[in-house]
Amino acid sequence: MRERFVTGFDPFVLPFLAGMIFVLCYCAFGIVRILAQLPREDRRRFLLSLITPATALKNIRDIFADCLLHVKLWRRNPLLGFMHSSIAFGWFMLIVLGHIEVMVYCPDRIRLFYYPIFFNYFVAAGESTIGGAVLFFLMDFFLLLILVGIGLAIVKRIRSRIFGLRRTTRPSLTDRIGLYSLWAIFPLRLLAESFTAHISGGSFLTIPANWIFRQFLGNDLNMLPTWWAYSIALGVFLFVLPFSRYMHIPAEMMLIPMRNAGLRIRHPRKGFARLEVLSCPECGVCIDACPMSVKKANIKDCTVYLNRQLRRGNERRIEEISDKCLLCGKCEAVCQVGVEGPLLRMEQRASRRYGLSPDFSGIDLSKLQAPAASSQKVLYFSGCMTRLTPAISKSVCSVLSKAGVDYRWIDQDEGLCCGRPLQTAGRYEQARQLMRKNEELILSYGADTLILSCPICYKVFKDEYKLPGVRVVNYMEYFAELIAAGRLQIEKSDICYVYHDPCELGRGCGVYEGPRKLLGKAAGIAEAPANRAESICCGGSLGSLSLDFAQREEITLKSLQNLYDSRADAIATACPLCLNTFARYSDRPVRDMAEILDAAAR
Repeated sequence: MRERFVTGFDPFVLPFLAGMIFVLCYCAFGIVRILAQLPREDRRRFLLSLITPATALKNIRDIFADCLLHVKLWRRNPLLGFMHSSIAFGWFMLIVLGHIEVMVYCPDRIRLFYYPIFFNYFVAAGESTIGGAVLFFLMDFFLLLILVGIGLAIVKRIRSRIFGLRRTTRPSLTDRIGLYSLWAIFPLRLLAESFTAHISGGSFLTIPANWIFRQFLGNDLNMLPTWWAYSIALGVFLFVLPFSRYMHIPAEMMLIPMRNAGLRIRHPRKGFARLEVLSCPECGVCIDACPMSVKKANIKDCTVYLNRQLRRGNERRIEEISDKCLLCGKCEAVCQVGVEGPLLRMEQRASRRYGLSPDFSGIDLSKLQAPAASSQKVLYFSGCMTRLTPAISKSVCSVLSKAGVDYRWIDQDEGLCCGRPLQTAGRYEQARQLMRKNEELILSYGADTLILSCPICYKVFKDEYKLPGVRVVNYMEYFAELIAAGRLQIEKSDICYVYHDPCELGRGCGVYEGPRKLLGKAAGIAEAPANRAESICCGGSLGSLSLDFAQREEITLKSLQNLYDSRADAIATACPLCLNTFARYSDRPVRDMAEILDAAAR
């Protein structure tokens, strides 16, 4: 291939250079700051993971899948997935192909990191070889792919419902500047490369555009202004990136290896929590998912707006948003980045007193005494909410008796709190004190199995408690084992139930299929449109500290309508809160799984 070097530098590259230097320095400072904020053990674990081959390979794979291809978003919404990946992956490929062009045709210029970005300006070529034609074709192909993605982004901004989004976030001023400069970058690149295509090479996109321009503008095309405009658009985007939603691009690339190293949120505003906040792309997917968004006034209390306020440091709004949340976890379930909205909120609550004394625990631990010696190997822990719903505990005990299980109901006479209410209020230390006391009591029985009928208790016991030698099981899992062992006979009825996935059992513990298989043995089963990980919270969650009764009612009615859409005869659930909440408004029977199985057991 015949090559002619124009020059190694031109003033028009200065806006891009300045923006790139700024954003690299900003990100380098941010990385150092976040690393410094991590606890020493977390920092050591993270740095070691970077040199561990298996983890390093996983980091590369996950960054490629999540940051460039947006695989998670593809699975949830293919059109949104294509829009994001076409821009992200297309831009990545333009950069890669630009470097390949420089290495192939002018390797001595590879040290100039702006050279691959403006390759078509600096290198004027004669007739192309086959290799050149292939590269030019790929460059035009990925540029076209990006332009399609930009077009879809513009349509989404105007008509988001086409993408299945009823609502999207309102961009801030810096978001708008970043958005418009991003939209301008690639059309300007198309113009700039089209103006030079007759001398530096092009393909199916830039060559025809060049021919059209030459027909109207003559052979002496004034190409320099378009290259200036392209460089300025790049520079503006890079300068505004750290102060806009687009900071999620570099932040997520650091979040992924930290998450793969096992790091978790340990401070409400610093370290890993700060990185999660910065990684939020503010796409707005969590807005429609949030059950509170059924009321328009609550839209700005969704996770995306919490992250925005955490960036700005607006303490009043942070407090309001953190307290109102139901902690149902649906925002986290649909988030392509995996921002832990509920945990971020609880961490904000932990920094406030709410008028409580520092040693508040809600229970006198001195009154919890070790039990007398027991021969039972199976314990049943009903929990506070189940004790307030006696039909559930009565049915659980009935099923265990029918199966001939020798068990002990350890909180029948006096309630034992699992500690979750203290956690949701951010009182972690008090919750740990209560949990340690409960551990002592449970271990003193000498049992090997602990059955739980409340999904809230089940999640807390699985995640937070240390009970060596004791198997923690949800009552449905234990009942399924009794049926499989032939100790419990189930007679199927002709009633059709729709199963509602409780937040803590479903999204919290990943238990979806077991309850459905068990329900299918006792009755017919139907599915609601929004189910499993996207099940709608009943509205009765204890997670919210400020949501009023009227707002909860609207959430409950929305969740019920989703269940009604299944056309089932009755509603089945596995949570005392869901049972009580739904029963208050439902025009159809609502039953706990324990009640259904008790009625079907023979």
